[in-house]
Amino acid sequence: MWGGRTDTVESPGKVANQIDQPLLVALTRAFYWQQLLDDGVVGSGSEIAQREGLHHSTVNELLRLTLLEPAIIQSILAGQQPKCMSLLWFQRNPLPTDWVAQREVVAGFDA
Repeated sequence: MWGGRTDTVESPGKVANQIDQPLLVALTRAFYWQQLLDDGVVGSGSEIAQREGLHHSTVNELLRLTLLEPAIIQSILAGQQPKCMSLLWFQRNPLPTDWVAQREVVAGFDA
């Protein structure tokens, strides 16, 4: 389910961006699931997992993506995130919930 291809998006006057499909799908699912929780459609990540046929830890892991700083989310949507920032990276290295600390982690990618 998490496999996918990386598409190239080109904009005039800019270097081609790399859209990370698995990360984009995970981000989309996470926000959809968070909306289900916020609206009271489901009561927990475990309930989502049961509905989706996933392990509860997978759902809870992806829900953490909703805590990303908006600028980080925008960079992912635009395909401008650091190359090493992938779904696998987020699964192995959860970012802090504090947005300033998140920016510091992301800034370290470019160092």
